[in-house]
This record gives sequence, C-alpha cells and structure tokens, in this order.
Amino acid sequence: MTDRVVLITGASAGIGAALARELAGRGASLALAARRASALQAVAAACGPQALAVTADVTSRDDVRRMVQETIARFGRVDTLVNNVGQGITRAPSELTDEDIDRMMLLNVKTALYAIQELLPSFKERGSGHVINVSSMLGRMPFATYRSAYCGAKHFLNALTATLRDEVKQTHPGIQFSIVSPGVVYTEFGLNAVHGGVDSRTIPDGQTPEQVAAVIADVVDSRRPDVYTRAGARERVAAYYAAIGEDP
Repeated sequence: MTDRVVLITGASAGIGAALARELAGRGASLALAARRASALQAVAAACGPQALAVTADVTSRDDVRRMVQETIARFGRVDTLVNNVGQGITRAPSELTDEDIDRMMLLNVKTALYAIQELLPSFKERGSGHVINVSSMLGRMPFATYRSAYCGAKHFLNALTATLRDEVKQTHPGIQFSIVSPGVVYTEFGLNAVHGGVDSRTIPDGQTPEQVAAVIADVVDSRRPDVYTRAGARERVAAYYAAIGEDP
C-alpha cells in the first residue's frame, strides 16, 4: 500500500484513529482530518512522516474544500476517501424534534456528501478513485428504537452510496463506492450521542476499533462494494427481514 494516498475524516479517535494506525503500518500516505487539533496531531505523529493532519470541521463545505485542497497540495492526489464522521442519538421516534433530525443528517450524511462532491472532479479527471462510507448495522436493520433518527440517516447514507455508484460507473468505471457496516464498536460513540447514552464499551458482543479498522483497510485494497465487519452479519440482516414477514 506504499503507493496509496488515503484521506480519513473523523481521524482523531475511535475507528478513524485506529484505521490511520493500521494503514500507516501498511505503508500508506495519510491525510487525517478532525476538529480536535491536539488529538489529531497526536494520531498523525504516531503514524509517521507520511501523515498530514488537517484540522477541519467537515460539517462546513468550506472546511471540506480546504481539507481536499491541502491534501492534494501535499500528496498530489487522493486515491481513497474514508468518510468516517458520524454521531448517534438517544431519543424515541415519537419525540424527535426538527433539530434532532437536522443534526443526524448533517453529521451522518452531509459530511460524507460534501467530501465526495469536493473530491469527485479529481477522481473523474484521473479516471480512478475510491470512496468508503462507514455506515452501521443500524443502517441495515433499524432495530434500536432509541437510535431512530440515526438509523434513518445511515439508511440514507447507504442509499446515497449505492446511487452514486450507479451514477458514476456509467461514465467512470474506475471509481468505486463502498459501504462498510460495523455493529457495536468499543468507542465513546454511545457517550457522545445527542441527548447522551450508554457507554458503547459496556455493551456485550462488540468489536474493538482495531478490529473494524483492519476490515476497512482490507476494503481499501479489495474495493469490495458492501462489507460487514464481522462474520454472520449478512445472514443476520436477511433473518431480520424474513422475520418481519412472519405471522405475529
């Protein structure tokens, strides 16, 4: 992977930081973006001289444009974009406010869309590129009532990924769009949810950020379009929808 330039958003902690370390170990050049400058700089330092830290708020189109420009100025191109920014919510669907829904769409969908739209012209000019959108099992099965708007946002992200893939391949078949769907990951995701929440690190049967990062790193190489981070997840999704059709 020594000839690969990978741009990762949400890289200051959790899955993003673990992915940065994993890819650095495989020899990739990295552009790492996040809002928290000191934490981001620490991750970049641990990844070595081929890591560029770009302090940016990816909810801002202007910041995203600058992030892309600084990355291309340093490395000359981007080969793979990993959209890893996201946030959960703890609120029943009947209690959702306009602000709740807007926040979920901004953090989980628009951040990815902004980065894709800023990078796509460069990808098209080169005739190659790869976007990996980090989704969730809740983007496949909306079984967590209290995560209602987050489920909806991740479903939207999946649909956006699939439709972009179909659109772009008509004229630029060398550009790929991938979805990666983790389940519970042992990070501060739950604690950072809008309206608070359970610490994800206390939920049984989860994965470490490093385990998820290893799967995403493999997708950087394989360019597979639809990947789950643990065995049996695809069958679990099929069983979920099969059960919906059963008699009560």
